[in-house]
Amino acid sequence: MPIKKDNDFEPVTSRRSKEKPHFKHSKKKRVIGWTIFVAILALIGGGLIWGYAAWKDAQNTFKSTYDSSKIQKSRNVSSVIKKGKPLSILLLGTDTGALGRHDTGRTDTIIVATVNPKKETVHLTSIARDTRVSIPGDTVAYEKINAAYTIGGPATTIKTVQNLLDIPIDYYALVNMGGLEKMVNAVGGVTVKPTLTFKYGHANVVKGKKIHLNGRQALDYARMRETDPLGDYGRQIRQRQVIKTMVMKGIKVTSLPRYKNILTSLKGNLKTDLTFDDLIAIRAKYGDATHHIKSQTLQGQDAMIDGISYQDVPQKELMRVSNSIRASLGLRKSTKLTNAQTTTDQTTDTTTQSGTTGNGY
Repeated sequence: MPIKKDNDFEPVTSRRSKEKPHFKHSKKKRVIGWTIFVAILALIGGGLIWGYAAWKDAQNTFKSTYDSSKIQKSRNVSSVIKKGKPLSILLLGTDTGALGRHDTGRTDTIIVATVNPKKETVHLTSIARDTRVSIPGDTVAYEKINAAYTIGGPATTIKTVQNLLDIPIDYYALVNMGGLEKMVNAVGGVTVKPTLTFKYGHANVVKGKKIHLNGRQALDYARMRETDPLGDYGRQIRQRQVIKTMVMKGIKVTSLPRYKNILTSLKGNLKTDLTFDDLIAIRAKYGDATHHIKSQTLQGQDAMIDGISYQDVPQKELMRVSNSIRASLGLRKSTKLTNAQTTTDQTTDTTTQSGTTGNGY
């Protein structure tokens, strides 16, 4: 169900800090930050009959990708997995690892994935990179959410998302652009039904006409936003479209060489606080959930403030998405917004608005 434009969008008199934000507006090519999700789900629900060699390969791969980033968990995740309760993973994609970039970068893809074993569902919630938020520990009042990673790495990004949506984040997984093409090729490419007609890089697609894409083509298909009428929201729809296709192919992997290719594509391209033991435990309790994937978008409205464009999310939309995610996690409804949330739908008199549509559950 498409998200309708919310008219409860009220300006306030507060002004933007004169300090410069911790980001630069860039038109450089973006990354899709969900490569790890396919590998995780291949482990969780894959059809591969594990032998000793496959087990050791997977163990060694995830030992090399583990990075706790000293993140303080908001709840006991070991207990969550042990009891088979719904869990959440924050999927992040950085614009580094390709095009000659080796700096910290920004997380231009942000997706909250929740896995509910009882309902046998996976929910994907996309957050636009330009969403205006308060970032813990920042020196200015608000930033674009993709600056959180630049400011404080995965820990700060997790805190920002938790504050924004009043949800717990159990794990994170971050992938750079260098891993995407390899992952798509590792699962044998993807077949998609394009949502619109366009040419971009190596992608040349026609609306409604199914096409098989290799890694490089899939990257460009899921990255394009300039000529999409829905902009970044349209790109999010295509990202999730490719995710679902990759996941369904990944969980059907029964070939050991193909499985090894998936693991190889992760090396040097992934950071996560999921250990191999976590993955094995998740595989045992959450496998059936991977067969039913639903998606939605946190829908913002265009806002131009002090010459900088943002996506401001109205309070009603924050509550809708917050409670949707909380429901998928088996949590009670949020009764109020946090201080960080209430600042995101406040704009100055320089704000302009426009409505776009998103993907509902």
